[in-house]
Amino acid sequence: MYLEHFGLGEAPFSLTPDTHFFISSGCHQEALNTLLVAIAGGEGFIKITGEVGTGKSILCRKFLASLDPDAYTTAYIPNPQFDPQTLQYALAEELKMPIGEDVNRHQLLSALTMHLMEIARSGKGAVLCIDEAQAMPLETLEALRLLTNLETEKRKLLQVVLFGQPELDQKLSQESVRQINQRITFQYRLRLLTEEETRYYVNQRLSIAGYRGEEPFGSDAVKKLYKASRGVPRLINIIAHKSLMLCYGKGRHKVDAAMVDMAAEDTPSVWQAKRDARWKWWVLGALALAGMGGFMAWVLAP
Repeated sequence: MYLEHFGLGEAPFSLTPDTHFFISSGCHQEALNTLLVAIAGGEGFIKITGEVGTGKSILCRKFLASLDPDAYTTAYIPNPQFDPQTLQYALAEELKMPIGEDVNRHQLLSALTMHLMEIARSGKGAVLCIDEAQAMPLETLEALRLLTNLETEKRKLLQVVLFGQPELDQKLSQESVRQINQRITFQYRLRLLTEEETRYYVNQRLSIAGYRGEEPFGSDAVKKLYKASRGVPRLINIIAHKSLMLCYGKGRHKVDAAMVDMAAEDTPSVWQAKRDARWKWWVLGALALAGMGGFMAWVLAP
């Protein structure tokens, strides 16, 4: 609705993980560099974690797009809530392997092994990226580990990158999958953006979308945007998009703090987070008062 008003060629704050809008700075660039170094080094398992909305999916797609197709064959599984055999079918499909419907688990594993060996013989590496990895059942994680056991004298036949929420760390700490945890030699935890990074992020996305005017978000508006979003890229996108809509609706070209406030109030995940934070401090305060009451009772006891 506001593209022509602001001179934009495309929507700057879409939630679709478009690699065109990947911001090459801060923690996301550090994470991408970590991935590229780890893959080049032949590591079997790499792990990237981050809270909801911190940009794991766009990082995953940017990483895959950064790999030389002449050097790597890639596979991407966005929803890994599979049993072990279904995961193997999904991998075979991603690798464009002709698999019959009536093959058993042993035949499927043998076919995968042969195909991965063919890829290795051609001088290429095979890389599997799994998004939302915290959703994987434990038995599927173990089956994935067995796949990474396949190797030649010099390299792994399959390298795996796990992208997941912090719950993935809890899952990997369980005894039954401890061998996977031991094999993760490279990992990175995506952090939230700072206020200055939030400003850069917003301006860069606007620039990529074709904006060429003065910064539409002033200092006060950026402060409000950072405070409301807590530096979560997905929330920044949502609130910034709504703020531009409000600005367009008023016929203006400069977003002010009041517009950001209105956009934030219209975003459930923002006020729910505020409510949760207030509840946490209320509970902590109640516990502190209860503890002080007990201490005073002990002091004043005869």
